[in-house]
Amino acid sequence: MAAAACGGEAAAAARALCAFSPRDRRFFAISGSDGRLRVWETANSRLQHEYVPSAHLSAACTCLAWAPPGGRPPPSKDGPQRKKRKSEVAEVDKQLDILAIGTAVGSILLYSTVKGELQSKLDGGHDNRVNCVRWHQDNCCLYSCSEDKHIVEWNAQTCKVKCKWKGDNSSVTSLCISPDGKMLLSAGRTIKLWDLETKEVYRHFTGHATSVSSLMFTTVKPMNENKPFDGITGLYFLSGAIHDRLLSVWQIRSDRKEKNAVMSFTVTDEPTFIDLTVSEVKEEPVKLAVVCRDGQLYLFEHILNGYCKKPLTSNCTIQIATPGNDGDSTPKPVPILAAAFCTDKQSLLLVYGNTLQPIIEKVSLNTTESHVCLIRDIQKVLSLKTDVGLTKVKTPVVNSDTKVLVPGIPGHSTAVKTPSSGKEKKKNKRKPGETEESIEERLEALDIDVSKVKTPGGLPQTDSFAVLLVQGLESNDAEILNRVLNTRKESVIKNTVARMPIHAVIPLLHELTKRLQGNPYSASLMVRWLKSVFTLHASYLSTLPDLIPQLGMLYQLMESRVKTLQKLSRLHGRLFILVTQVAASETAQDVTEVNQTAKLVYEDESSEEEGSDDEMIADKDSDENWDEDEEKEEQSDEQDMTVEKEINGDSDLEPENESEEE
Repeated sequence: MAAAACGGEAAAAARALCAFSPRDRRFFAISGSDGRLRVWETANSRLQHEYVPSAHLSAACTCLAWAPPGGRPPPSKDGPQRKKRKSEVAEVDKQLDILAIGTAVGSILLYSTVKGELQSKLDGGHDNRVNCVRWHQDNCCLYSCSEDKHIVEWNAQTCKVKCKWKGDNSSVTSLCISPDGKMLLSAGRTIKLWDLETKEVYRHFTGHATSVSSLMFTTVKPMNENKPFDGITGLYFLSGAIHDRLLSVWQIRSDRKEKNAVMSFTVTDEPTFIDLTVSEVKEEPVKLAVVCRDGQLYLFEHILNGYCKKPLTSNCTIQIATPGNDGDSTPKPVPILAAAFCTDKQSLLLVYGNTLQPIIEKVSLNTTESHVCLIRDIQKVLSLKTDVGLTKVKTPVVNSDTKVLVPGIPGHSTAVKTPSSGKEKKKNKRKPGETEESIEERLEALDIDVSKVKTPGGLPQTDSFAVLLVQGLESNDAEILNRVLNTRKESVIKNTVARMPIHAVIPLLHELTKRLQGNPYSASLMVRWLKSVFTLHASYLSTLPDLIPQLGMLYQLMESRVKTLQKLSRLHGRLFILVTQVAASETAQDVTEVNQTAKLVYEDESSEEEGSDDEMIADKDSDENWDEDEEKEEQSDEQDMTVEKEINGDSDLEPENESEEE
């Protein structure tokens, strides 16, 4: 199912969302990328209608189809045809100028270009995007195919589903109704021919490897006129697929041998818009105009008369380019959006430029030259185009005699500018022969000092840093980027990041990542920018679906540096210790040693002799004193002994008393 959806979206992208009205190529409808439908008048490239669907943002336009020109009712058998009333003629015009718009949500809108409004809405048939819409010849029936694998037949008057059936095992991408209106071609990966009465498959055609993007019949009658014609056998039809540079031509045969295409046309790129002239006679060649994705137009002319083995190349290639004036000598190619053959089959309507403001031009065919390059100045053409008919604001005509009353305070007069002021401005324009004054001369005329205007040092102002940064990122100018990113002021960095546009955030991160891998000095500056970017634009970065691959390299770089931080810290500590020890040893060596030897010594002989005698006398005195001290100690000991005896009652002087007592 996912593969089918992708194939359908690719096929819708391959088809150009534009279509010419079938009646004289009078209008050209195109749906731009903004979801608006614009209808242009091919005669003067004038915008006729502009329609904005209510759900143009959620349900974008996927396909367009104009209602075919309906025939007048047959004349009555009773008498001559009566003259139609104006109301009946208007009713026929309303039926003719209806545009069917397929949307991405499965609904179909019917827009009336006469009324300039939405006429009706077809709902309930598809539950997925509509890939193709085709009108039946009777103007009341509409066929559509979708991503939901189904084909729906609608009643355009009642806006209801008449019939719905499964068209393929994958999404159905293209439809085409046979010239007699009894058969329907549908295409997904294979092409099927359906009988509209029984809703059964009549033929199978296989040969495309991708989803078919376009189907159309190239003949209305069989080439072999001898056999009876049943309305379908013998007809040729054309098919093109996405990413395929070959347009295949198939023939519907009665013997069921339609396995391969009978011939093919080759182009240089994928076809986006195809138009052809239907061959009504056997000898009449089929003219084919193919617009490719590269913006070139290829013209083919070939008579369909059976099998052709080799692919047919284009008879003529048309390309549009600018003249390359006004300072730019290199011509630039202008893409061709669509091309259609006029009723005379000898001229082409070319639509080129952009989808919002296309230019439509009628060009005569000249297939004698193999390559034609048309030189067109788009800017000049667009400046000359003024669409006055669409504006609803009417400007009053004011002359010199008119008195204008200005609202405001009573009695307050306001100067009113008259249209003559515009003429005076035109007279003041510079003549072609005069030389234009330089800015410096104009500043001198205004008495402004040029030196004061310039900033000091030639540095840009703070408010212009954001502009310079965006210019440097877009042009990849290293000088501008170095000038801005080498800023050290935190306030300037924060203001610059805050003022820069959102689309420049990712390129700035890529540039910072690249510079972080370089010199470590510049890396320290880039970290400040990273901090400001992540602080101010974190909400925007979180909304990006591919943020991980966008910032993967930056994350790996930061992760690797964080892992080495611990090792670097250890190394820094060891180096710091070594450096401090070396510095301490150097300071110790630089200190001068103090000389402790005496500067002057004075020696006296007499003093030495006296000193020696004094020393001898002192020695003698000390010896005598030592002896006296010993004697005194002995005497004191004896006295102590006698005192103790007396206390105890013992005496050495009375031995007799002791004996008597016994």
